[in-house]
Amino acid sequence: MRYVVAVAEERSFTRAAERCFVVQSALSHRVKALESELGLTLFARSSRRVEPTPAGDAFVAQARASLAAADRAVRDASAADGRVTGTLTLGVIPTLTGLDLAELLGRFRAAHPGVRLIVRVGGSDEFVAAIASGTMDVALLGLPSSAGAPPVAHRELSRDRLSAVLPSDHRLAARKRLRLAELVDEDFVDFPQGTPGREQTDRAFADAGLSRAVPFEVMSVELMRDLIARGLAVGMLSPGAGGVPAAGATDEAVVALPVLGGPTRVEYLAWDGFNPSPAARAFLELPAV
Repeated sequence: MRYVVAVAEERSFTRAAERCFVVQSALSHRVKALESELGLTLFARSSRRVEPTPAGDAFVAQARASLAAADRAVRDASAADGRVTGTLTLGVIPTLTGLDLAELLGRFRAAHPGVRLIVRVGGSDEFVAAIASGTMDVALLGLPSSAGAPPVAHRELSRDRLSAVLPSDHRLAARKRLRLAELVDEDFVDFPQGTPGREQTDRAFADAGLSRAVPFEVMSVELMRDLIARGLAVGMLSPGAGGVPAAGATDEAVVALPVLGGPTRVEYLAWDGFNPSPAARAFLELPAV
């Protein structure tokens, strides 16, 4: 079954064989033998590409579930013996401030050296979908307070109001605090439209009956800060994220100011509450998580 899944995902017998550490002829023979046994054609083969047939898609879906169950059985058996093994897939938003992630991963690694850690950086919405589909174990999310809690098992980690981040030589940089209306004429850098990181600021402006221009859309907080430092834009970011100063503080390049009526963001730890893996359970049991 692993060979069939590998061919379906790689769309190539050659790449599938490399992934499974076998010679291509052996893998092709095993897949062909399975097709003969089933009386079905699982793959449509051409000189350029291999595509699963409808029967192949159906087989692969069940094969993935069976392989996942087999892997889970091995991990559960190891956990019952006091050893946690397997893989922990962890999603992390780029604006995380509620936890020291490197310190947390270091403690987890020290306690469970048999677990392989895969850390993915991305958006909260894709992480929630991945947890719901079973392709991610745990995620650290950031959602607008107005959006409510995520629709998966979760624990609130922190809650903070975003700051306006401006170049240190900006005309408003000396102020103690700002109002949203004072920022409407500014060019903004923000997360891509439709992401939770963008939604929180869009909603705050809309609720105030205001609009703004967002000529820069990026996923990197560090790049946002660099664009702001160069005077190309302003932003609304969590204090402490990606080198952003604390609210009311400044550095040589940028200043972060509290905003009256600004958006509030909530960070969550989220996981699959129905069938968490032993590695996920071990991560959730870490102190201060």
